Amino acid sequence: MAHAPVKCAIVTGASGGIGRAVARRLSRDGFSVVVSYAGNAAKAEEAVAEITAAGGRGIAVRADVANATDVDRLFKEAVDTFGTIDVVVNCAGIMPLRPIAGGDLEVFDKVIATNLRGAFVVLGQAARQVSAGGRIIAFSTSVIAKAFPTYGPYIASKAGVEGLVHVLANELRGRNITVNAVAPGPVATELFLSGKTDAQIEQMSKLPPLERLGQPEDIASVVSFLAGPDGGWVNGQILRANGGFA
Repeated sequence: MAHAPVKCAIVTGASGGIGRAVARRLSRDGFSVVVSYAGNAAKAEEAVAEITAAGGRGIAVRADVANATDVDRLFKEAVDTFGTIDVVVNCAGIMPLRPIAGGDLEVFDKVIATNLRGAFVVLGQAARQVSAGGRIIAFSTSVIAKAFPTYGPYIASKAGVEGLVHVLANELRGRNITVNAVAPGPVATELFLSGKTDAQIEQMSKLPPLERLGQPEDIASVVSFLAGPDGGWVNGQILRANGGFA
């Protein structure tokens, strides 16, 4: 009896946090997973080891999402290894917090480069290479609705990502490929917890009516839905997974 070909998912920012949980979940869902990471090779290899230990298939590929050459190579390695690209999830992102009045252009440029330019580069490659019936999933943030002080660069970058998602969904008309974004609320990851006091973390955890921080697995479940058969009629949407935070 012939087996159905295994589908392949690329997950950027997959060495830790939400990206790593997404990579593990998509592997459990039956995808071969390309674990893309920016710098921490050891953590990326750990993520691949978790996937293979659970009976899945995965490889780690280093790529800076803001670098078009890196992203080109990432997609090529995915095709060379697994023969197809069916799902692309762009989780890679950074979140340094600065007030707008400070005029810290170096930080602003870095956030825009990774979060917005990176999304543009990855979504552009995905639009060219994802198979018919495939899924493209970007990451935004529910903090857009809160407009907290010091989040200016981060919110600006993610508002841009939401714009790209709506446009790309329309540009892929006729290809049977969905384009959506997941916008998490506060999630207990290193990215979120870094630089916050226990009191600040406690305060943030009480903001959603469910009165807890999200877990990476909560967000991975939403990505699984969008990437799976049940998500096929959801397109051009920003899915706000935040416990009612915003």
